[in-house]
Amino acid sequence: MPGPDPRLRELALLRRVRDRIDREYARPLDVEALARGVHVSAGHLSRAFKAAYGESPYSYLMTRRIERAMALLRRGDLSVTEVCFAVGCASLGTFSTRFSELVGMSPGRYRRLATEHATDLPTCVAKQALRPVRNREAAPQRAPLA
Repeated sequence: MPGPDPRLRELALLRRVRDRIDREYARPLDVEALARGVHVSAGHLSRAFKAAYGESPYSYLMTRRIERAMALLRRGDLSVTEVCFAVGCASLGTFSTRFSELVGMSPGRYRRLATEHATDLPTCVAKQALRPVRNREAAPQRAPLA
Protein backbone atom coordinates (compact mmCIF):
# COMPACT_ATOMS: atom_id res chain seq x y z
CA MET A 1 0.00 0.00 0.00
CA PRO A 2 1.67 3.24 -1.14
CA GLY A 3 1.99 6.20 1.23
CA PRO A 4 0.41 9.60 0.72
CA ASP A 5 1.40 11.51 -2.39
CA PRO A 6 4.47 13.66 -1.56
CA ARG A 7 3.01 16.58 -3.54
CA LEU A 8 -0.12 16.56 -1.37
CA ARG A 9 2.04 16.43 1.76
CA GLU A 10 4.02 19.43 0.54
CA LEU A 11 0.85 21.39 -0.29
CA ALA A 12 -0.48 20.69 3.21
CA LEU A 13 2.82 21.92 4.66
CA LEU A 14 2.64 25.10 2.54
CA ARG A 15 -0.94 25.67 3.63
CA ARG A 16 0.21 25.46 7.26
CA VAL A 17 2.85 28.11 6.55
CA ARG A 18 0.32 30.37 4.83
CA ASP A 19 -2.15 29.91 7.69
CA ARG A 20 0.58 30.77 10.21
CA ILE A 21 1.37 33.96 8.29
CA ASP A 22 -2.34 34.87 8.22
CA ARG A 23 -2.62 34.24 11.96
CA GLU A 24 0.69 35.70 13.17
CA TYR A 25 1.33 38.52 10.65
CA ALA A 26 1.90 41.06 13.45
CA ARG A 27 4.60 38.95 15.12
CA PRO A 28 8.25 38.95 14.07
CA LEU A 29 8.31 36.38 11.25
CA ASP A 30 10.99 35.59 8.73
CA VAL A 31 11.43 32.82 6.18
CA GLU A 32 13.93 30.99 8.41
CA ALA A 33 11.47 30.87 11.32
CA LEU A 34 8.64 29.75 9.04
CA ALA A 35 10.86 27.03 7.55
CA ARG A 36 11.96 25.80 10.98
CA GLY A 37 8.31 25.51 11.95
CA VAL A 38 7.71 22.95 9.20
CA HIS A 39 11.19 21.35 9.28
CA VAL A 40 12.44 22.36 5.82
CA SER A 41 15.18 24.67 4.65
CA ALA A 42 14.43 28.33 4.03
CA GLY A 43 15.42 27.98 0.38
CA HIS A 44 13.14 25.02 -0.19
CA LEU A 45 10.25 26.78 1.53
CA SER A 46 10.72 29.92 -0.56
CA ARG A 47 10.84 28.00 -3.85
CA ALA A 48 7.89 25.73 -3.04
CA PHE A 49 5.75 28.58 -1.65
CA LYS A 50 6.37 30.73 -4.72
CA ALA A 51 5.57 27.82 -7.03
CA ALA A 52 2.31 27.12 -5.18
CA TYR A 53 1.10 30.69 -4.47
CA GLY A 54 2.87 32.88 -7.01
CA GLU A 55 4.79 34.96 -4.46
CA SER A 56 7.44 34.41 -1.85
CA PRO A 57 6.54 33.88 1.82
CA TYR A 58 7.97 37.34 2.62
CA SER A 59 5.85 39.00 -0.08
CA TYR A 60 2.76 37.18 1.16
CA LEU A 61 3.51 38.29 4.73
CA MET A 62 3.94 41.92 3.67
CA THR A 63 0.73 41.81 1.64
CA ARG A 64 -1.18 40.56 4.71
CA ARG A 65 0.41 43.30 6.84
CA ILE A 66 -0.50 46.01 4.32
CA GLU A 67 -4.03 44.64 4.02
CA ARG A 68 -4.46 44.89 7.80
CA ALA A 69 -2.82 48.33 7.82
CA MET A 70 -5.35 49.53 5.27
CA ALA A 71 -8.19 48.48 7.58
CA LEU A 72 -6.59 50.22 10.56
CA LEU A 73 -5.96 53.40 8.55
CA ARG A 74 -9.60 53.45 7.38
CA ARG A 75 -10.68 53.49 11.02
CA GLY A 76 -8.77 56.76 11.37
CA ASP A 77 -7.98 56.53 15.09
CA LEU A 78 -4.30 55.52 14.80
CA SER A 79 -1.35 57.38 13.35
CA VAL A 80 0.61 55.88 10.47
CA THR A 81 3.46 55.08 12.88
CA GLU A 82 1.10 53.30 15.29
CA VAL A 83 -0.36 51.28 12.40
CA CYS A 84 3.14 50.39 11.18
CA PHE A 85 4.07 48.83 14.50
CA ALA A 86 0.60 47.31 15.07
CA VAL A 87 0.92 45.19 11.92
CA GLY A 88 4.40 43.93 12.80
CA CYS A 89 6.66 46.19 10.76
CA ALA A 90 9.80 47.34 12.54
CA SER A 91 10.70 50.11 10.10
CA LEU A 92 8.41 53.00 9.16
CA GLY A 93 10.43 53.52 5.97
CA THR A 94 10.04 49.91 4.81
CA PHE A 95 6.36 49.96 5.75
CA SER A 96 5.72 53.19 3.82
CA THR A 97 7.64 51.98 0.77
CA ARG A 98 5.85 48.64 0.63
CA PHE A 99 2.46 50.29 1.31
CA SER A 100 3.02 52.72 -1.56
CA GLU A 101 4.08 49.89 -3.89
CA LEU A 102 0.98 47.83 -3.17
CA VAL A 103 -1.66 50.52 -2.72
CA GLY A 104 -0.38 53.20 -5.09
CA MET A 105 -0.20 55.99 -2.50
CA SER A 106 1.47 56.70 0.82
CA PRO A 107 -0.13 55.45 4.05
CA GLY A 108 -0.75 59.06 5.16
CA ARG A 109 -2.53 59.95 1.93
CA TYR A 110 -4.54 56.72 2.07
CA ARG A 111 -5.61 57.53 5.64
CA ARG A 112 -6.67 61.07 4.71
CA LEU A 113 -8.63 59.95 1.65
CA ALA A 114 -10.24 57.01 3.44
CA THR A 115 -11.45 59.16 6.33
CA GLU A 116 -12.61 61.96 4.01
CA HIS A 117 -14.51 59.53 1.79
CA ALA A 118 -15.75 57.18 4.49
CA THR A 119 -18.70 55.18 3.27
CA ASP A 120 -21.17 52.91 4.90
CA LEU A 121 -19.77 49.88 3.11
CA PRO A 122 -19.77 46.77 5.24
CA THR A 123 -16.25 45.87 6.35
CA CYS A 124 -16.26 42.62 4.37
CA VAL A 125 -17.08 44.52 1.14
CA ALA A 126 -14.52 47.26 1.81
CA LYS A 127 -11.86 44.64 2.56
CA GLN A 128 -12.41 42.89 -0.78
CA ALA A 129 -12.80 46.06 -2.84
CA LEU A 130 -9.73 47.73 -1.34
CA ARG A 131 -7.45 44.65 -1.13
CA PRO A 132 -3.84 45.44 -2.07
CA VAL A 133 -2.78 43.98 -5.41
CA ARG A 134 0.83 42.94 -5.95
CA ASN A 135 0.72 42.48 -9.74
CA ARG A 136 -1.01 45.64 -10.94
CA GLU A 137 -0.64 44.71 -14.64
CA ALA A 138 -2.78 41.59 -14.14
CA ALA A 139 -5.25 43.22 -11.77
CA PRO A 140 -8.65 44.49 -12.92
CA GLN A 141 -8.70 48.27 -12.98
CA ARG A 142 -10.70 49.95 -10.23
CA ALA A 143 -11.54 53.55 -9.50
CA PRO A 144 -9.27 55.36 -7.00
CA LEU A 145 -10.67 56.65 -3.71
CA ALA A 146 -10.51 60.24 -4.93
